[in-house]
Amino acid sequence: MRYVSLFLFISITKLFGDVFDGMTLYSPTQAGSANGSFYSYLVDNDMNIINSWSHPRGAASMPYLLRDSTLIYPYKVANPTMNSGGVGGGISIYTWDGELIWDYQVSNQTYQHHHDVEPLPNGNILIIAWEKKTASEAYAVGRESIDNSLNVMWSEAILELEPVGTGDANIVWEWHIWDHLIQDVDPYLPNYGVIADHPELQDINYGNAGGNGGPGGANGDWKHFNAVAYNEDLDQIALSSRHHDEIYIIDHSTTTEEAAGHTGGNSGKGGDFLYRWGNPQTYGRGSNADQLLDSQHGINWIPEGYPGEGNLILFNNNYSNNNSSAVFEIVPPLNADGSYLIDEIQPFGPTEPVWLHTGGFHTQMQGGAFRLPNGNTLITDCDDATMFEVTYENEVVWSHQESGGQTFIARSQKYDLDYLGGGFPVYIPGDADYNGVIDIFGFYNPGDHIEVRLAIENLTDKKYFRWASVSQLPEDDAELDLYGQSGRALSASFKYKF
Repeated sequence: MRYVSLFLFISITKLFGDVFDGMTLYSPTQAGSANGSFYSYLVDNDMNIINSWSHPRGAASMPYLLRDSTLIYPYKVANPTMNSGGVGGGISIYTWDGELIWDYQVSNQTYQHHHDVEPLPNGNILIIAWEKKTASEAYAVGRESIDNSLNVMWSEAILELEPVGTGDANIVWEWHIWDHLIQDVDPYLPNYGVIADHPELQDINYGNAGGNGGPGGANGDWKHFNAVAYNEDLDQIALSSRHHDEIYIIDHSTTTEEAAGHTGGNSGKGGDFLYRWGNPQTYGRGSNADQLLDSQHGINWIPEGYPGEGNLILFNNNYSNNNSSAVFEIVPPLNADGSYLIDEIQPFGPTEPVWLHTGGFHTQMQGGAFRLPNGNTLITDCDDATMFEVTYENEVVWSHQESGGQTFIARSQKYDLDYLGGGFPVYIPGDADYNGVIDIFGFYNPGDHIEVRLAIENLTDKKYFRWASVSQLPEDDAELDLYGQSGRALSASFKYKF
């Protein structure tokens, strides 16, 4: 088989008034590509590169920049044990200078990391992992049928990893949806009950286990979690399930033992759902007419001090008959004690979002939204590799499309200019003509065992500096030019596979 692929990254940026002055972080990835040269970029509003990181494998989801300037990057492993949309398997940590200081993989016969990760204040990392269950294990808890030829059912787990050394981790907390099941088909099993009476539990028979023609194909992908977020003040975790069109909140204050049960933690409910929203028919309190979400992604809380603080914001992929996506901001109803309100026979509210943005964009894959300190919202359209910022009045004030064949951006995030310690410059001033760097990467396969790679870096021969190299030098330092980065450069490599 012979093929040629060229990936060209060009800035197509529109900037208007009222844009939030910050730094945007994103990782563009090419469809069908996992191995090669991949980058994470931190850019200013004019798409000038503040910093970049190189990766040998494509992104599983979005990267995260920590206040100590390290980068957390979830990536696709070479041979995942379960391969579905959003597959990952690896998590790396890089220094600001691009040094790999920790790398860990969760890809085995029990667990397969996928999609998102979430850095925690204590230095640990939450990850989403498919958890393999055999058909016999599923039938033993009341599952009526397995809808795939592999005779497996991949459930979901949330694992909290404590990084150890440069390539190891301890699982210090874990939650498994398999511990919170209910069914109404076999009265002889201990999890038998009326589905509508237990919105805190998951109906084991809701939805297909693969074979539904969706992103999971016939591989047993049951719920397809695609995002995880953490609220430090509440010590709660938010999750998103694409296949069940629903979001959830669970208690993180539990021990692992409590998380496997129905008591304990700040909520007193163990690992049961504290809140769920988007598709009440999953727990018998609604119909298709009551479904408000369709294949949503990117759930997160709006931070304290931001307009809408404490509310949830998410990306609803198929908002209008598959022709449009939308961003929803919702206000979960609360009791006086801070628990989530639900009437005895009604679904969880609200009945509609408190704010939404829609029109002119649609993505089937990933996507996400983050509220910004000034009230604007940063939105990512994955399929079109487009990031844009809108005001609360739904005016688009900034947009950028990453160009290149089948390029995707899972989600992007924007940080304050002082996020890394205050006074962080957008780029190095002086005589550098720095307004963006264009790199071209490509490869050619003349045969099944031969691969030739070509690259043109800094195509327009821009003069620029890496912030990490010159941050301590004054603008007029005589040695500043010694730290200038390479101009236009051509490189080639040849690989033969035996």
